[in-house]
Amino acid sequence: MDFRVAFDFEIEFSNGGGLKGWDFRLDIEGDSISDAELADYIVQDLRLLMVGTVKILNKRILQERHKRAATAVKQVLRVPKLDTSAIIDLSPVVRDGQATYPGLPAPSIKDFLSHEDSRGRYAEGVTFQNGRIEMMANSGTSLDAPYHRFPDADDVASFPLSRVVDLDGIVVRLNGMMGRSIEQQALMAVSGQLAGRAVLIETGFSSRWGTPGYFVNHPFLTAGAATYLRDQGVVLVGIDSLNVDDTDDPSRPAHSILLAANIPVVESLVDLQKLPSSGFRFSAAPVRAEGMGAFPVRAWARISG
Repeated sequence: MDFRVAFDFEIEFSNGGGLKGWDFRLDIEGDSISDAELADYIVQDLRLLMVGTVKILNKRILQERHKRAATAVKQVLRVPKLDTSAIIDLSPVVRDGQATYPGLPAPSIKDFLSHEDSRGRYAEGVTFQNGRIEMMANSGTSLDAPYHRFPDADDVASFPLSRVVDLDGIVVRLNGMMGRSIEQQALMAVSGQLAGRAVLIETGFSSRWGTPGYFVNHPFLTAGAATYLRDQGVVLVGIDSLNVDDTDDPSRPAHSILLAANIPVVESLVDLQKLPSSGFRFSAAPVRAEGMGAFPVRAWARISG
């Protein structure tokens, strides 16, 4: 048994004027439909802008054969589902009290106003949580802008968003590497494939995240490797290690070479093994905080369909 709905409607626009319809009929799924669903259908099907109010009047459900091959309301109000399997999160969880970088204070994540404490400030049953965070700028996955190394360069607020979001990406897989230093020769297998891309270096070191072992003997880029990436025309360099440089080397050559060329650096990535070697878009956007050379990011990749 098919069902249709007959109804009148009145629409008022927020910038003046209105629209009315009488005895409008639609195929429906089942034997009922709410006024809100009908209002949404009218607005979407007619592609109306600046709608203020929609009234549904004289609604009747009729036993009639459908006029279309598929239900009209279901067709128009169908919400496309995001294929979340195509989005890979590349950042670890940052937790209160868990150090993420050796020698620096651990993040402090607290309630400024908890749900419980907010009771009575709003309507009955309505509560909110407002949190307060104190943490170093390179807590968790973080992005280094040129100002991180050079005082007259762009900070994270002025660095172009186009240089850190929706970048064509490639993974250089170095899992099982011997030693800590990543030389130019380790990157040359992808020579000719790096220009204009975000280069993410997978060493497998992120498996130590959350343990004391993450703070010692981490992989890093040599000056020669950083120079090679710069000369190949990469637009961003990421690594699944706590630092792109050897933290025992105070000259920090990789940061110096890359940031001098306006190539941002993303450190402490995780789960690079979940990405294909290419065919994905990489993003790592920080808060637009003025005066900051580095800032935590939520890094992710969208795998191309």
